[in-house]
Amino acid sequence: MTADHYFTADPDAPLRRGEIEFTVAGRDYRLAVASGVFSAGRLDPGTAVLLRKAGLPDSRAEGAFLDLGCGYGPIACVLATEAPQVTVYAVDVNSRARDLAVENAGRLGLGERVLVRAPDEVPADVTFAEIWSNPPTHIGKAELHTLLERWLPRLAPGGTAWLVINRNLGGDSLHTWLVGLGWTVERTASQKGFRVLRVTGKSAD
Repeated sequence: MTADHYFTADPDAPLRRGEIEFTVAGRDYRLAVASGVFSAGRLDPGTAVLLRKAGLPDSRAEGAFLDLGCGYGPIACVLATEAPQVTVYAVDVNSRARDLAVENAGRLGLGERVLVRAPDEVPADVTFAEIWSNPPTHIGKAELHTLLERWLPRLAPGGTAWLVINRNLGGDSLHTWLVGLGWTVERTASQKGFRVLRVTGKSAD
């Protein structure tokens, strides 16, 4: 796989479809994947660590959640399954990824609560009780910072963002950068070279 799937609206890679299977919180998932989309061959290790080590919502959770950089939808599908009262905005610039996320949410009966959108299609007045992301670190530090500066301020008061970052691709420096912006950041887990960060509201000025 090349970087074609990162921030590419319309991948050039020939369409080759497949399926992957994984288990989260005792539930089995089988999702459609395709070439030109991030980690089409397997559940990405960072995503797997995030879903295993972050605080998954339960049936009492409410409000809107954001899956930032949703790919074919594994995080969005897990969140919507675990929290049946939640609406999940699944956001990605990659049109092929969005098509797959729609398909996968529909397969699981989640189509009405997983709203797959391009970034500019998310209504400006929507805030999020939780943001979940395995962000595209390979786009570069400046672009990653721009991405997070756009979306993290849309956390609702008391909201939480869960991020997974490869330690060797700037996980610790990102932690420091977020703290410098005034966010409260806790490293809740480290596994297989990945950091799971819990980001909560900015401290008062």
